[in-house]
Amino acid sequence: MLYIAVNGVEGKHIDLRQIAEEQDIPRHFLSKIMQQLVRDGLVISMKGPTGGFRLSMPPEKISLLQIVDAIDGMDVFTQCGMGFKKCNDKKPCPIHHEYKKVRERIEDLFRSQTLKKLTEDVRRGDSIVSLGR
Repeated sequence: MLYIAVNGVEGKHIDLRQIAEEQDIPRHFLSKIMQQLVRDGLVISMKGPTGGFRLSMPPEKISLLQIVDAIDGMDVFTQCGMGFKKCNDKKPCPIHHEYKKVRERIEDLFRSQTLKKLTEDVRRGDSIVSLGR
């Protein structure tokens, strides 16, 4: 998503092969992730010689939380920090209450970060991420 946001041009699609090669991601694996992002309405896919992927909305409207939700679901923000299935507020694991605070802070962080903000950091060089051509 970040690669598409940084390298995308209005109305132009970015080829899956290009993303896979430049980001060193196996194409089959990337294809499955892109399918999920299309299903969740975060990217648009076009077939054909000028096909590929583009964002479905402006980058300022896509949060990191939406991307995490599309790919992994929201369970990461509710699961027990020690992996117990029955851990909850009434029957907590030893780290439950502190871990819950950390999870909530991370969720807030992911909710507040948009693709636009992340691309600005990359373009300014304020990030170790390298997504340019």
